[in-house]
Amino acid sequence: MTNNEKTDSRNIRLLIAYDGTDFCGWQRQDSGRTVQGVIEEALEKIHKQPVNLTGCGRTDSGVHAAGQVANFYTNIASMEAHRFVPALNSLLPKDVRILDARQVPNEFHARFDAVMRTYRYFFTAGRPALPHESRYCLQLWRYPQIELLNAYGRLLHGEKDCTIFAGAGDKSRSKCRYIFGSHFYAEGARLVFEISANAFLLNMVRSIAGTFLFYEEKNTAPEKLGEIIASQNRSLAGPTLPPQGLFLWKAGY
Repeated sequence: MTNNEKTDSRNIRLLIAYDGTDFCGWQRQDSGRTVQGVIEEALEKIHKQPVNLTGCGRTDSGVHAAGQVANFYTNIASMEAHRFVPALNSLLPKDVRILDARQVPNEFHARFDAVMRTYRYFFTAGRPALPHESRYCLQLWRYPQIELLNAYGRLLHGEKDCTIFAGAGDKSRSKCRYIFGSHFYAEGARLVFEISANAFLLNMVRSIAGTFLFYEEKNTAPEKLGEIIASQNRSLAGPTLPPQGLFLWKAGY
């Protein structure tokens, strides 16, 4: 939709949840099933023309979302914003749900206006995962030292060069990110890693979690890990964890 068309349209903000297991990530691709792609297909059926959807974060293949925010422009004047929830859900596959739809100012941009993204990584620790947990929790066969992990987490607070945590395919000009918080906590029988930042590099959350757990198992002092992170040497990072268990939890505006 062009800028001229936008002036005659309404801007609709969506709150979206999805099971990322069977998707090749959020971003539309030439081949492969994507979350953006299936929602745009549903929007096209409603509008009888292509509609572009913009998300707040480009989740990787296999990563889930409980609070992805996206926006699109509609020229259907007769349709109230909240009616896009049932309309889209009736057309979408069961692994994608629209939780909320509301009209926002035309200037709103889901990606560029977001000042914070929060991810949560769920682990089943110290016990076998139940069958229904296997898609949404990563199995840890031991229970790690939460106090030590949280000491690691405090190393990242503030503006940080995150080169060591960037995936090989990351094309960001700057590897610096502002991290608002990073901590582990118990949630019933599960362990949760939560991290909030202004933005994330490719595979960054999976690399941070893998690095923390790798060095925690070695009982590495926080000061030593701080030196490793500052080295910007990718080869010193721990393993990049698998995507199951990782959720884009919410975005802040």
